[in-house]
Amino acid sequence: MSDLVLVTGASGYVAGHVISELLSNGYRVRGTVRAPARADLSHLDGVELVAADLGADAGWADAVEGCRYVVHTASPFPSAEPEHEDELIRPAVDGTLRVLRAAAASGVERVVLTSSVAAVRCGNPGRDLTEADWSDPAACNAYEKSKTLAERAAWDFVAEYPKLELSVLNPGMILGPVQRAVAGTSVDAVRLLLAREMPGVPDFGFATVDVRDLAIAHRLAMTSPQAAGSRYICAGAQVSLPTMARTLATTYRVPTRVLPDWLVRLTARFNPAARTAARYLGRQERVSATKARTELGWTMRPVEQTLLDTAASLIRFGLVADPGAPRGKNTPATARPAVA
Repeated sequence: MSDLVLVTGASGYVAGHVISELLSNGYRVRGTVRAPARADLSHLDGVELVAADLGADAGWADAVEGCRYVVHTASPFPSAEPEHEDELIRPAVDGTLRVLRAAAASGVERVVLTSSVAAVRCGNPGRDLTEADWSDPAACNAYEKSKTLAERAAWDFVAEYPKLELSVLNPGMILGPVQRAVAGTSVDAVRLLLAREMPGVPDFGFATVDVRDLAIAHRLAMTSPQAAGSRYICAGAQVSLPTMARTLATTYRVPTRVLPDWLVRLTARFNPAARTAARYLGRQERVSATKARTELGWTMRPVEQTLLDTAASLIRFGLVADPGAPRGKNTPATARPAVA
């Protein structure tokens, strides 16, 4: 019988792709959701759903029962800063510890934790970063601090439970096709460009990763012997929003005019979205995925493919209207990028 894997937060964007990757590789998968009866995950045929909430102890012992591996992807990811940072930090840290305690008590072999480059980059500007680097919580916003403190708590926990192996992935900005008619915060930049909701494009960017490649990285970190006790950055070179817009503009009619920094900062005084954008102006996100490539044999697909596949999926599921082909270009519907 194949190994049983628990994936937390099964209704999430990353979790859905991880579950698909595991099922296609012959694993049995159990996923946690808050309310299985109300969860519409028909696109994940074959997954067993159980009730468990990061904010409560109930359900976790049953969730991990019989599992060889646990993949912990669940963590709050808001589109705006919360009123108080503990709204993110407490669920992230306490939820991670709940999962680890249940895993240790049940004899789970390895936990793979989805962290973020947010736990690597903050307070470390102007140089190439590796897995040896850690964010300074004092330099973090609420989300960045939640990821940093949750990962720190995980490593502190397994130091006291040497029989439980831990592997951590630190992905960059996660893009790639959605699997159903739900668009999370991660792909919002592509959605906004397709919807033409911005008069232009702020000049900032992120190191990115395709959610499908990230799902493969989870599987590799789960099974590779050398991955125990290691963290892996999963991200390519920084991609700016203007570059994203130009890539999408090869197939769709989207804004490509670059907004001057002064205008973004001026607009930030009264526009929450611009306020978020202004925070990232001029920032360089230089991280290296060399360790994941050399130790796990992990690879990334071209970011151009990722962006076009993301756009095609958002249109396919009706999350944004098709903006049409760029002016002067007749692009038939059959030529649109396929959704993987």
